[in-house]
Amino acid sequence: MPLLDPTSRQDGPTLTGATAPVVEPATGHTLASVRLAAPADVAEAAVRARAAQQEWARAAHTERAAVLRRAGDLFAAHADELREWLVRESGSIPGKADFELHVAAQECHEAAALASRPAGQVLPSEAPRLSFTRRVPAGVVGVVAPFNAPLILSIRSVAPALALGNAVLLKPDPRTAVCGGLALAAVFAAAGLPADLLQVLPGGADTGAAVVADPLVRVVSFTGSTASGRAVGELGGRHLKRMHLELGGNSALVVLRDADVESAVAQASWGSFFHQGQICMTAGRHLVHASLYDEYVERLAAKAEALAVGDPYRERVHLGPLIDRTQLDRVHALVEASTGQGAKLVAGGTHRDLFYRPTVLAGVEDDTPAYAEEVFGPVAPVRSFTTEDEAVALASQGPYGLTLGIVTRDAARGLELAGRIPTGIAHVNDQTVNDEAVAPFGGVGSSGTGARFGGEANLDAFTELRWTTLRSTPAAHPF
Repeated sequence: MPLLDPTSRQDGPTLTGATAPVVEPATGHTLASVRLAAPADVAEAAVRARAAQQEWARAAHTERAAVLRRAGDLFAAHADELREWLVRESGSIPGKADFELHVAAQECHEAAALASRPAGQVLPSEAPRLSFTRRVPAGVVGVVAPFNAPLILSIRSVAPALALGNAVLLKPDPRTAVCGGLALAAVFAAAGLPADLLQVLPGGADTGAAVVADPLVRVVSFTGSTASGRAVGELGGRHLKRMHLELGGNSALVVLRDADVESAVAQASWGSFFHQGQICMTAGRHLVHASLYDEYVERLAAKAEALAVGDPYRERVHLGPLIDRTQLDRVHALVEASTGQGAKLVAGGTHRDLFYRPTVLAGVEDDTPAYAEEVFGPVAPVRSFTTEDEAVALASQGPYGLTLGIVTRDAARGLELAGRIPTGIAHVNDQTVNDEAVAPFGGVGSSGTGARFGGEANLDAFTELRWTTLRSTPAAHPF
């Protein structure tokens, strides 16, 4: 029996937004229809979530952990069904869908362990009293998730927030309302999560703004573009919310003089073209030592030309479609603007429908649009450097600071170099796209507000630290 029926209404408040089609980007076909949440629906959802949360917070940690473990097992048990939705709704190739399902299960199992973590510390005190801290649930957590890795970028906040005793209002991107929202609701319902603790509110930016502004929402976890993150952060600041912002990136892959070019190109191809480049961690700037530059460009272009692009549900391909026409037009405009300013188109730069060929640009400069901006498409701009100091300066340029890859035969040298480049994440002898539930994730600068997901970071993200004291008799005071 299928786990997921996107046409059935979830238990909870009646959603009053429009009915929207679930579109398969590879074909344009409608897979299903879902009801969207209007901004006015958020208040009722928050009230129901808050009422359910108070009892959930009092539940034994073993009860919360058991629900999270069952949810993790269900992602594996229903992998075939959920994989098909990820492939068809989000344009993922099957391997990328499997990666999302693996991480989703991992996130749930890691979150289950959070439920039994020490709740606080005993503190020294000058007074004759017991003084201690205690972590308590934040209450209602708002989660706003994007389309590109819809399952991972929802579950990485939803799972730890629930495990730590919170309720969640989840606002997935309406283009991936099933993978990023309804699928999670179905899994957690089957896992035995009490009603109303997870409210799924697919909708647009106005619905997301209502989630941020709702007075019952204490913490907001937002993943999306830097431009949207600035607006969300400003709104959250006005309402004094704790904001966790994971935003865009334009990450550098640095190939040092001693690198093996064939290995570096294999890293580069994955880092720039995985999921059509629609990942915040994508290698958006290839910085290659001048002695390797020509060979690197030639090999990367050949690699790009050899990759198959097509319908990932019906064909064996390396790249699927971009999510929609708006995204396609933006990617193509950046490529055309770059060649118009003198960049050399070495591979790609063409498309059929939403299928954009993996693209390599050479001869880029500081102001080349596809080099200076986050493209969010399968585009690899390549630039040379001559000294390590120059590589550090180039990699440190620009407003973003999400992730970094360095390829070298001297791992210690690569680690030292990584320490000179400000990013939230760094990988030596790997490309820029990596994710694990046990690792902290987040960027600096315009890439967000730092590591707010994974491991210990989840405790800080989704709980409040309360100071409590206890005396055996009432305290005496001068007046």
